[in-house]
Amino acid sequence: MDTIAIGLHVFVCLFLIGVIMLQTGKGADIGATFGGGMSQTLFGGRGPATFLNKLTIIVSVLFLLTSVWLVKIGHNKGTESVIGNMPVETTPMPKDVPAESTTPPKEQKK
Repeated sequence: MDTIAIGLHVFVCLFLIGVIMLQTGKGADIGATFGGGMSQTLFGGRGPATFLNKLTIIVSVLFLLTSVWLVKIGHNKGTESVIGNMPVETTPMPKDVPAESTTPPKEQKK
């Protein structure tokens, strides 16, 4: 399930980038700047929403939904840790090493 969600999210991301890159910018029509072209039409200088604008909205909503889906998947995993599943090897202390004393050394008299 995780692989499907990640794969779909990456596909939607790349598709969204492609759709955005295909659109023309606001200032692409230089004639509209000087009062010509479509600047005096009913819908303004840009005209009605194009197919690419509508497709961008749809793909951005899909991007949002896949992002929320990935967050939900990550939240459901809980607090799993790879370290918690690793076996811990304990090595015993060698017997020939003296243990450190916890009592302070006695002061010498002069």
